[in-house]
Amino acid sequence: MKTTLKLEELAQFGLGIYFFSILPFAWWWFLVLLLAPDIGMIGYAFGNKIGAFTYNLFHHKGLAIAIYLLGIYFQNNILMLIGTILFAHAAFDRILGYGLKYEKGFKFTHLGDL
Repeated sequence: MKTTLKLEELAQFGLGIYFFSILPFAWWWFLVLLLAPDIGMIGYAFGNKIGAFTYNLFHHKGLAIAIYLLGIYFQNNILMLIGTILFAHAAFDRILGYGLKYEKGFKFTHLGDL
């Protein structure tokens, strides 16, 4: 099952790359911004509960899709970029085994313990 899930995440990462490719930004932006959503880990400086919330907020694919769709609706390339980066980053993290976090601590994820 882990292989199937990783293949699914790989396909979603590819979809993120495709959506970035139709935006009017240079490719180096994708590389620079891909790890930006990890800023959500700063919440762990304030405890596991806040850390899990902020991390999960920055790694929630539903939120990424909503931001991207708002970008389409408002014809705003920046919102589309943010949604794309959030989506691609979440997929990339899950390929590596980093899932959404439980409040117990950073090592406890919906994909299993790290």
